[in-house]
Amino acid sequence: MSAQPQIELVDIDKHYGSFHALKNINLSIPKGQFVALVGPSGCGKSTLLRSLAGLESITGGTMKIAGEVMNGVPPRKRDVAMVFQSYALYPHMTVEQNLTYSLRLKRVPKAEAKKAADEVAKTIGLQQLMHRYPRELSGGQRQRVAMGRAIIRHPKAFLFDEPLSNLDAALRVHMRKEIRALHDRLGATSVYVTHDQIEAMTMADHVVVMRDGVIEQQGSPLELYDRPATRFVGGFIGSPAMNFISGTVAADGQSIALELDGSGALPIGRGLEPGRKVTVGLRPEHVEVGPAAAAQITLPVAVVESTGSLTYLTTGGDPELTVVITGRSDIRAGQTVGLSIAPGRVHIFDPETDRAL
Repeated sequence: MSAQPQIELVDIDKHYGSFHALKNINLSIPKGQFVALVGPSGCGKSTLLRSLAGLESITGGTMKIAGEVMNGVPPRKRDVAMVFQSYALYPHMTVEQNLTYSLRLKRVPKAEAKKAADEVAKTIGLQQLMHRYPRELSGGQRQRVAMGRAIIRHPKAFLFDEPLSNLDAALRVHMRKEIRALHDRLGATSVYVTHDQIEAMTMADHVVVMRDGVIEQQGSPLELYDRPATRFVGGFIGSPAMNFISGTVAADGQSIALELDGSGALPIGRGLEPGRKVTVGLRPEHVEVGPAAAAQITLPVAVVESTGSLTYLTTGGDPELTVVITGRSDIRAGQTVGLSIAPGRVHIFDPETDRAL
């Protein structure tokens, strides 16, 4: 018999008047799993998280936390802790007072609350900051306090609403490691909302890609990367984004003639209906650059960008293609190059439904 999910969403719907914000959402989260909700602005990910917290009421469906139905249960009785993008600290309270606030509301004895705060402070590296006020802290330190305030409650689930959006790039990388390590130490169940697919891919056990209020695809990060179910997921997961080229299956059914301002045809390693229109997806890091004479695609290079460890090529013509080369390259803008890709690396989508073939 399988274990009871810590969070279970069945046929969740949410309407704002005539606007259908969440459409038939089904999601099961085992205890201890780290789940990322990711998608573009307006896709419904924050609405779903706020519905879990009880800050939004759902229109239809069933929402369970630790096996108990939460429909209509107020936020304070759901036993979940939310960490906001804005930190939401009390400016007139010290770090210690912010950490113990929820315990003091429950009339936990002062000594017991202080002991709990000291334990949490040790867990997240705040021991030296307990008597400071939020205005005396850096952004990363404030975010640690916000997480500590959630941890001290020992909730059934942690809900993160884009908690790193206000931090600079280097601190974001550091904090995402800290949040994931903290999740593992606590054995917590975490739901993390972000618009940044790199955060989702590097932090989560399970990624839920949302679009226009529906779950477009869900699975492990590498499942979504290797086997995107739709063109949208293929383009959203991975950086730089997947290249898309229109094409037509050749008469042999084993290759695709590409519609490029250059020349190109790709073997696909499996049979498709001859003459069928398709959209081909090529990940920039899977395209190999070589001599034009031996390549599947021949195109001029328009832009060359190097970071030292990686070189990015952008081809001319329509559509532009992005190619990533590991290390440095002596290729220059204006040069014509050959591009090749293994058949197993080619993603093929139906141009009408955008679903993978």
